[in-house]
Amino acid sequence: MSMKKESPWDVELHLAAAHGDAKRLHILLDSGRVHVDCKDKDGTTPLILAAAGGHLEAVTELLQQGADPNAKRLTGTTALFFAAQGGFMDIANLLLEHEALVDSCSMDGGTPLFVACQYGHLDVVEGLLDKGANPNAHMKDGASALFIAAQNGHVRILEVLLEHNTRIDTIRTDGATPLWIAAQMGHDHIVRQLLKAGANVDATRHDGATPLFKAAHKGHTAVIGELLKYRPSLGILPNGESALHAAALAGHMTVVRQLVGAGADPLLVNQEGVTPLQLAVRHSQTQVANYLKDKIRTRTAAC
Repeated sequence: MSMKKESPWDVELHLAAAHGDAKRLHILLDSGRVHVDCKDKDGTTPLILAAAGGHLEAVTELLQQGADPNAKRLTGTTALFFAAQGGFMDIANLLLEHEALVDSCSMDGGTPLFVACQYGHLDVVEGLLDKGANPNAHMKDGASALFIAAQNGHVRILEVLLEHNTRIDTIRTDGATPLWIAAQMGHDHIVRQLLKAGANVDATRHDGATPLFKAAHKGHTAVIGELLKYRPSLGILPNGESALHAAALAGHMTVVRQLVGAGADPLLVNQEGVTPLQLAVRHSQTQVANYLKDKIRTRTAAC
């Protein structure tokens, strides 16, 4: 990238692209006073601006004038990346017809497919996959397109990715899987689909927390209901706690009922020698404590 100061002609070309003024672009470029791929201080070209704004005519004009479809900003993002982000599949198709790289990635490893998954643009996701986008690419932090779709609750996109043989239990650098992040976010519809597709119900993040533990901590009752159908661990986890400990600490009464109903033990001792009941008492979770005491009394009487 040239570090020379932008000329007034460069600025005018960028403004015309940003506004989608195809006629002005044509006049400026035909004057010979400005280069079609002139860049601003961030490395942005007119084509990137036009694509980001959803200006099909301007994109067409720039490509006809020889604009580079694979020019990158300093962040590594291209015109196709911004077309995918905006949900402009007509522009994405045009760029791909002009040999834009479908899996060109940004500095953090994100591809056009990733950003389409993030923003929920189903038609763009389908279009990019049909054009050969890699569904199993991952960002520098290990997150996959499936992870991004799960995190943002886009169930139809998630289903499309699974139909394209996306690996289901890929992990982020912290060990989190798509199921784990969906459980944390409270996306029970995503959790349901991932479990049906064979996701590991006890996939454990590096800190020792499972999807059930995180959902219990957050109080996501609908997620808990889905996870319990697949018999997740109710015992002490690698982090030294159980899901019931997490629910008792936070005072999530409905979750406590769900877990105890599934067989969680109110007297299970964590790594510090504390039971869920004792944890509830210590943190003034009176309703939870009374419920657990009642369950313990009932169990003792039955014995």
